[in-house]
Amino acid sequence: YMRTDSVRIADEARQAAKDFIVDTLGPEYYPAKPRYFKTKASAQDAHEAIRPVDPAVTPQDVRAFLPKEQFSLYKLIWERFLASQMAEARFWDTSAEIAAGRAVFKAKGQRLIFPGYLKVYGMEAGDEAKTLPPLAQGQPLTLAELKTDQKFTQPPPRYTEASLVRELEEKGIGRPSTYASIISTLIDREYARLEEKHFVPSELGATVSDLLSDHFAAIMDVGFTAGMEAALDEVAEGKRDWVALLTDFTGGFYPALEKAAEDMAAVKAGKETGLACEKCGKPMVIKFGRMGEFLACSGYPECKNTSNFVRTPDGGIELVARQADEPVVVGKCPECGKDLVLKKSRTGSRFVACSGYPACRHAEPFRTGVTCPREGCGGELVEKSSKRGKIFYSCDRYPQCDYAVWDWPVAEPCPKCGSKILVKKRTQAKGEHLACPEKSCRYTRALDGGEPSDDTE
Repeated sequence: YMRTDSVRIADEARQAAKDFIVDTLGPEYYPAKPRYFKTKASAQDAHEAIRPVDPAVTPQDVRAFLPKEQFSLYKLIWERFLASQMAEARFWDTSAEIAAGRAVFKAKGQRLIFPGYLKVYGMEAGDEAKTLPPLAQGQPLTLAELKTDQKFTQPPPRYTEASLVRELEEKGIGRPSTYASIISTLIDREYARLEEKHFVPSELGATVSDLLSDHFAAIMDVGFTAGMEAALDEVAEGKRDWVALLTDFTGGFYPALEKAAEDMAAVKAGKETGLACEKCGKPMVIKFGRMGEFLACSGYPECKNTSNFVRTPDGGIELVARQADEPVVVGKCPECGKDLVLKKSRTGSRFVACSGYPACRHAEPFRTGVTCPREGCGGELVEKSSKRGKIFYSCDRYPQCDYAVWDWPVAEPCPKCGSKILVKKRTQAKGEHLACPEKSCRYTRALDGGEPSDDTE
């Protein structure tokens, strides 16, 4: 069961592991007593630990039949399972104290004499991770090199996805089935963004955190969720009355909710910045919209001045100067004859509209020029955007045809699977490149016509 965090295994699985270890590696690689591991109290123990169905089926046995990712995953699970049932590794540890005047330096070395569970990972006796040369007591030593290294105290690193899940586990917050949704909520609602695999909180995230901590201190306490999880487990086990539990919770929650509804109304006015509006002189405040945070005049609706901004290294705010772009003319309006110009919707997608607006309200979607690849459709892919502002490209015959892709379509067939189009993608690893939109096909090619690649190989 893929979402279990139990470390319990069935007796037949333990016996199968013993048989494989003894028959394949030798009896010395199996411990004197079978290994049992304690499952933490917060674990979902209804299912066994994730393990191979049969340890006799080694990673090499299945390598020819699995894609690279599935093989790597099976190898990880197989090795960890076998290692958890094997004997300990044994090392020779050596140390030497070296006197230099009043100072004493210590050197340590280690040599593997019996690999035990490490044999699963390819280590053998005699492997030397860090050994010391032969030394005798009282032996004079000559300094070969002196290295000095100055270090400074560093702040704790920001959370990665892995370290955040580990922290949630340690604090008893959530379950394995909810960790993915917690992380996706942080990103989807723009409470935080990922920079080099680390979470960086946004202004919106910091504001929401401050407001919730101020108005719902008890719920925001890290111990509340763990305590509630434990209480609900007691309800499920029949040890606690659910009505009494909810009564205790709502007794404090509803008054806090009513007070928050009154106090949080002021948040819509925006967060003060210390900047003045260039048009009316009133304070500029930070507000949050569909496209993220922006500056707006606190005198709205009398003054509708807005501006984008960026954060300076010291945490200050710097206005982004507006650029007076000339409208891009793409044709003539079929209704009034005026210029058709390229515009952007409130959610970020481009569309074509008459320059005579509001007298003429003619508008068209922004067309990619790529025919919808769905068999028998005949429509054209046009640019759209989701409610959260993510651009995508869908068939203009929607809802009769619901074909859509997230990336810019290119009218070029896939040479591997025959898809009628490719899409233009950009990733940190490959930069800008062409890829097949079909999930079962992993064809990619450099934009400059370089060699194609296939991630499955």
